[in-house]
Amino acid sequence: MKKLVRFAAVTLAAVLATGCATKTTYVDPNADDVVVMGLDYKDFSKAADQAVVDIQTSPLMVHPQVGSGARYIIAVSKIVNDTTQRIDTAQLSKKIRVDLLRSGRFITTTAIGLNGAEDEMTAQVRKLKKSKLANQKTVKKNGTVVAPDFSLSGKIIQRNHKVDSSTQQMDYYFQLTLTNLDNGLAYYEGEYPIIKRGSNKSVSW
Repeated sequence: MKKLVRFAAVTLAAVLATGCATKTTYVDPNADDVVVMGLDYKDFSKAADQAVVDIQTSPLMVHPQVGSGARYIIAVSKIVNDTTQRIDTAQLSKKIRVDLLRSGRFITTTAIGLNGAEDEMTAQVRKLKKSKLANQKTVKKNGTVVAPDFSLSGKIIQRNHKVDSSTQQMDYYFQLTLTNLDNGLAYYEGEYPIIKRGSNKSVSW
């Protein structure tokens, strides 16, 4: 009898806990007004959008032969995470790359990167030259991969401040640079601050 009562109590507690749990729902990014102290997708999107506008409107980032369809090629270098949060900086660079590609004025190479190719298939398929399985007429040739014109690098910085006994402020800075690989000069640099204030009880991770 005691086991039955205990089982019933545990079952009831589980049912009550389930009933009180927060319901999972979809979020409309265009109508999401929830603000968190840490960095979220809205912050990455905002910084990337501003960077893309600045890059596209910079006279230095207009290819001299744009009239004939020429486009600058960009390689992604290192974007340093100097925050207390575990974030994937590729979330920022990917958004920038997608939007620049869609503009029709830029292309990103995935065959060349700071720590090796993002997509190793470009090099891998050229090894088929020695394969008896592959039709050699279709094997990609060496000397055809296009080198990048620019390198995208940057840093995400976090600074914490105590406003008063109950309020804290988080300063985030998205710093980005496009370096001309022909001469090593920075043709674009941008800094996009995102400032948040909230309860001292809130955490940013």
